[in-house]
Amino acid sequence: MKKVYLAADFGGGSGRVMAGWLESGRIVMEEVHRFGNRQVCLGGTLYWDFPALFEDMKAGLKAATERGYNVVSIGVDTWGVDFGLIDRDGKLLGNPVCYRDGRTAGVPEAVLKILDPKEHYRTTGIEVMEINTLSQLYSMKGSAQLEAADKLLFMPDLFCYFLTGVSCNEYCIASTSELLDARKRDWSFETIRALGLPERIFGKIVMPGSVRGTLRSDIAAETGLGNDVKVVAVGSHDTASAVAALPAIEGDGPVAFLSSGTWSLLGVELPEPLLTEEARLAGFTNEGGVGGRIRFLQNITGLWILQRLMNEWRERGEEVSYTELIPAAENACIESIIPVDDAIFMNPPSMEKALCSYCASTSQAVPQNKAEMARCLFLSLAKRYRDAIAGVNEMIPSPLKRLHIIGGGSQNALLNQMTADALGIPVWAGPVEATAMGNILVQAMAAGEVDGLAGLRNVVRHSVSPKVYEPHE
Repeated sequence: MKKVYLAADFGGGSGRVMAGWLESGRIVMEEVHRFGNRQVCLGGTLYWDFPALFEDMKAGLKAATERGYNVVSIGVDTWGVDFGLIDRDGKLLGNPVCYRDGRTAGVPEAVLKILDPKEHYRTTGIEVMEINTLSQLYSMKGSAQLEAADKLLFMPDLFCYFLTGVSCNEYCIASTSELLDARKRDWSFETIRALGLPERIFGKIVMPGSVRGTLRSDIAAETGLGNDVKVVAVGSHDTASAVAALPAIEGDGPVAFLSSGTWSLLGVELPEPLLTEEARLAGFTNEGGVGGRIRFLQNITGLWILQRLMNEWRERGEEVSYTELIPAAENACIESIIPVDDAIFMNPPSMEKALCSYCASTSQAVPQNKAEMARCLFLSLAKRYRDAIAGVNEMIPSPLKRLHIIGGGSQNALLNQMTADALGIPVWAGPVEATAMGNILVQAMAAGEVDGLAGLRNVVRHSVSPKVYEPHE
């Protein structure tokens, strides 16, 4: 009977459980269960509803049992930086707080009065940002919750802990925290001590492909899965799983990627971190990848702006689909550009007003309809991607020859073509389901069905046919 692997893939707006297996050197995947994810504002704090998400994940595991799959393992990936705290009795101390919560306002400035920014980057290789785990923990100093904490578990670690009862921190997700030593690929306890954070909460680092444990007996009984089903540490930051599933050829030069979704993570895969002052000043970050690789990238606000716009239109009863909006944006004439990473677009009361106000304040044409707003955003993203690639090219021996776009945004033909035109190099779009694919294939690697990262990508190349966008003259 074929081995089936389950990927629990959590994004900022939704989650799903996907099943996957190998047939004749190709990966086959089926969606088992999909569910929503939302942030909940309670008492002035913005939380994730972790218990509901865990229940939704279990519903997906039950659905896999009902389909008769021979499940051998489960892997979990999520967004980065957020975490839950566990007390000495193994209990969750509170719902995880969303990185968009306002508790970290001004924290980086306070932290950099303690840490030398140059030395800090040479150690962690991470861009200092309010959303990072470091800032979140520092904002909690002196709180009853942090005092009571015994373990810090990032979101995928937290899901896996309640599946197995085993606590550990997977490398890729831990690397987003701004608390990891980029060269040693382990905690930077010098940084942790300098900030007065409790050392006891930082657990063992495990690498992708490691087995975290097997299902707890109560979870196995509730879902119908066997007690021997393994829970595998995959590239548990969703971008790490997605980048692992690039249809790239090993040894064919640096692999450039754009994971396109709520965030745009654009960069290049390197064997070792790049910790120069030039990289720091240019806003690059070094995050861990599958196979010990480094994802040298910039965090760029991506389709979050469009998602917020579409939510506003829906709430006004003016819902529009992507299939209607993108062709209309292609035919729109506006050429206005916004700085997508500006704080005014982080979480404004009205994204539409923020976009239009910026254009008006900079004497640009103000979008007059939905199509013009979408075109403005796509042009702005393409320009931002061009700037990021130019920055990468300054720091690597030879310029990049193509860009791989993966994730949901790889379906946006207009943005893909604008990106190819802005960069002047071909864009390869797909796979769309790169995150789930990478998650599943790392599990297959752990089970001995796939031989390392090169073998993983060989499976991807045999399974998908990316769409190529050539730059227009």
